[in-house]
Amino acid sequence: MLAFAGNSIYGIDLIAFLKVLVAAYGAVLFLQSGSNKLFDWQGNKSYIASVFQKTFLRSWSTLLFVVITILEVTSGLCCVLGVLLLLTGGGEQVAALGLMLSAVSILCLFSGMRIAQDYAGSAAITPYLIFFVVALALYSI
Repeated sequence: MLAFAGNSIYGIDLIAFLKVLVAAYGAVLFLQSGSNKLFDWQGNKSYIASVFQKTFLRSWSTLLFVVITILEVTSGLCCVLGVLLLLTGGGEQVAALGLMLSAVSILCLFSGMRIAQDYAGSAAITPYLIFFVVALALYSI
């Protein structure tokens, strides 16, 4: 996918480079976050249970934790595979899927933080959602 036409610097197509860059960002973000949940399952599960303890979601906290873990790991893996496919000319659909799942992951985290009344935390992750929305717009070019 790193074509040698259009707007380029040193022969590297800038749009293609940006597509690889944003997918790589999603890969790093969600593989780290997802693997952290997997390697410290009990600690993270306990934390999520405490976050939702005073909300209507307290009895659902374990299921929500499983769902967000699966979503994050899947997002990260799709982004990694997407980067590899972009670099080898295999198309950009998997990278775009990874970015879509990344945006959904952030939206889920944002929703949980708002429900738990963690307004500072939800405000802090808002730039991530903006990043992924802009990244997806890049894929429409």
